Amino acid sequence: MRLSWGLRLFARVSSLLFSSSGYFLMSKYVSTAAIAAALGSAIFAAPAFADEGPQADVIIVTAPPVTSTVQVQDAEREITSAPDGAAFVAKVPGAALVANGPLSGQVQMHGLFGERILLRINGQRFASGGPNAMDPAMHYAPAALIDRIEVARGISPVRDGPGLGGGVNTMLKQVSFSDSGQLSPQMDVSAQYRSADDSVAAGGVAGLANEKLRFGVIGSWEEGSNVRSPIGKIAGTSHRRGLVGVQAGMRMGTSELSLEYRRQETGVSGNPAFAMDIIYFHTDFAQVGFKGELADGVKLEANARYSGVSHRMNNLTLRTTAMPRVSDTYADTMGADLALVLGSASRHVRIGADFEQIDKGYVTYNPNVVTNYVHPLDHAGSNRVGGFIEWRTGTGPVEAELGVRVDRHGAKTGAPRYGNGFLSGESDISTAQLNLIADFTAADRDWSGTTVDASMRMWAELGEFTPRMTLARKTRAPSLVERFAWLPTEASGGLADGNIYVGSVDLKPETAWIAEFGFDWSNGSAYARPVVYYRRVDNFIQGTPYDDTPETLNTDVEIVSNASKDPTPLRWANTDAEIWGADLAFGTKLVGPLRVDGVASYVRGKRRDIADNLYRIAPANGRVALTWDMPRWSVSVEGQATAKQSKVSTSNSEARTGGHFLVNLSGHWLVREGLRLDVGVENLFDRYYEEHLAGYNRNATSIIGVGKRLPGTGRSAFARLRWAFK
Repeated sequence: MRLSWGLRLFARVSSLLFSSSGYFLMSKYVSTAAIAAALGSAIFAAPAFADEGPQADVIIVTAPPVTSTVQVQDAEREITSAPDGAAFVAKVPGAALVANGPLSGQVQMHGLFGERILLRINGQRFASGGPNAMDPAMHYAPAALIDRIEVARGISPVRDGPGLGGGVNTMLKQVSFSDSGQLSPQMDVSAQYRSADDSVAAGGVAGLANEKLRFGVIGSWEEGSNVRSPIGKIAGTSHRRGLVGVQAGMRMGTSELSLEYRRQETGVSGNPAFAMDIIYFHTDFAQVGFKGELADGVKLEANARYSGVSHRMNNLTLRTTAMPRVSDTYADTMGADLALVLGSASRHVRIGADFEQIDKGYVTYNPNVVTNYVHPLDHAGSNRVGGFIEWRTGTGPVEAELGVRVDRHGAKTGAPRYGNGFLSGESDISTAQLNLIADFTAADRDWSGTTVDASMRMWAELGEFTPRMTLARKTRAPSLVERFAWLPTEASGGLADGNIYVGSVDLKPETAWIAEFGFDWSNGSAYARPVVYYRRVDNFIQGTPYDDTPETLNTDVEIVSNASKDPTPLRWANTDAEIWGADLAFGTKLVGPLRVDGVASYVRGKRRDIADNLYRIAPANGRVALTWDMPRWSVSVEGQATAKQSKVSTSNSEARTGGHFLVNLSGHWLVREGLRLDVGVENLFDRYYEEHLAGYNRNATSIIGVGKRLPGTGRSAFARLRWAFK
């Protein structure tokens, strides 16, 4: 007989922390009281910083205050139990989840995802450790440690760097400065149990701070078994992840210096949508930042950052195979930025420069044959040096932010390396492999180019009504995999579609021309935030048929690809595209403490060079929640509807998906000041459904057939307890 939710939660957490199963990270690193904070969340439309106003067009996703006095009345509220923050961010208007695994989720925003979105953790952007993005940015943001997520829906400002779409900056919890001269303790810790995968999560932050100094430690631990679907458990979907770190800050008059270091260890975790599963990620993050006033009206901001990822994946630990393969990968990212702000918070010019350098590579091998290895990406590197200028101005009720940035990019890679055992025993395949090696060795493997971004954002605060307009030109340079993947493999940057891809050394940067219009309206009891947008993208990079004669094996690429059971490989190529759509957040008080909140999103993507739809575009979807909201507790029932997706890419053989409707329940109780309990049931009626952006199963030991789209999570109950004080 199962324990109750509460007893099971604390039994699992206690056994994790004090038994040998917790050795993986806890016994090695965590010797502090920072056992972490699980996410109980509220999403609300608000500016990122108090002095920047609505022009930032940022939605703040944040943990709710653990008090009995603060309420968010005119906003969407969310409580979600997924391990990654990606599932949480995906509930923002215009966003959708790309579900590639319990710790590998990505977010699509206005039809774009992956490297097209400016993704950062604590303001730091970095390269994924693997060629298939098993560790996208949100992999490094355990839900237990998220303080807030700043989502720029339309475009990211030029000061944050180049990027084709919006931006996501996930800020982890930290000890904050106090108003006292005496050092005082701060803590924010919590624990969670989730029934869908029998997972536990514990973590938080703790430290000391006064008005001039702050010091804290941060840590988390998560462990879960295979995820339950309505038809049974999905093999190879367990996960393990831990994180520890330190943080510090010092104030000197009007200046502030900050430092942080984090170490994340991801253990054996399943990715049935990929050809291999995670064996480990060993990842270090470090950054130092300074901001201060040099003179009256002159501010300096400076940051230096480093990340290093070491990653192993294989197809034999969590699944059975007749052809064992292991891949070892790495990615090191160094970056720095410097900016001068001349003027006041609402009227200023910001001038800045930044650079980024990425070193990346991976080797794939048969662990049983020492000579059977190949480096599909070897000693590859990219670099970028950029400068920008932004002008914040206005006249009358109209405010504006105008910005321009220029970036110089470079990318290169080494010649292929391989062992003799890599070559096939069949002469025609071996000949094709050797031809690919010779062709890429002779190719131009050193690229450089310049991109220019520009944006104009305007708004007018007219009482309850704030109209907004954005016009922009945004760019993205091709990734190292898109440009230099000479060997046909499934490396796709996270598409997880089972297709084999090959790169193109002559790819051009993508350029998007963007127009967006919307308004914010709120009268104290109701609110609405509609947006319409259009993107015209030149040189849009997408997988296209390798040549004009698909399924005819008349090229070396097709011969090698066919040996991996895919006779129709795709090539990363420049195409032309257009994306348009609309989304809406709305809500109103009804009677007494009863209110309704909702979100609706629609996006459409088409190729302009041929008559076809864009690949992997989320279907129309919406959610409506009815909430009984009292000062110390709330109960909410939510209906979540997703339409069928029939506007699919025929050139990419994309499968259609049907629509579905889910019901979720959630609620919270403020037990006492600083102590909060969240509970909920997701997919209440245990409906079977498939998300259109979900990957396809590759694990032959699963109840899901190989090549079939992975289903969504079945009925799942969760409980989360959070304790915080300052």
